[in-house]
Amino acid sequence: MKKITPFIWFDNQAEEAMNYYFSIFRNSKLLSSSRYGDSGPGPKGQLLVASFELEDMQLSVINGGPHYQLNPAFSLSIDCTDQQEVDYYWEKLGDGGKYMQCGWLTDKFGVTWQVVPRALPRLLGDKDKAKAARVMKAMMQMVKLDVQGLEDAAASPS
Repeated sequence: MKKITPFIWFDNQAEEAMNYYFSIFRNSKLLSSSRYGDSGPGPKGQLLVASFELEDMQLSVINGGPHYQLNPAFSLSIDCTDQQEVDYYWEKLGDGGKYMQCGWLTDKFGVTWQVVPRALPRLLGDKDKAKAARVMKAMMQMVKLDVQGLEDAAASPS
């Protein structure tokens, strides 16, 4: 087990969410799981907790009941190599969810993701502050991040 692992609380859909993520992330695997028994408090046989990996990131989930709700104050960021990868995760994770500004989306289970092309931190960190500011301005106008649009903003002197 990793020293620090994100642990996501669900009402009762942790297993459904985990399997959904397994269908999206090609490099994924279940590490461990346990289920409610006769003593509850959840229904016997329902997933209690599970640990799994998505693209070498270890996560854990729990079916803990309706006491807590997920919100965008915590998100998972996906480092995408190119626009094709941005499009893939954007479509898959956004299906049934809610799209937000600047490459953020909340999936149908309430987990918030940032779908970020690798070009974005490079462009925002450019030593030319005017160029970085143009990229920031362009990004703030986007919902799904567009690599070419970000590159164009960086290249445009006006």
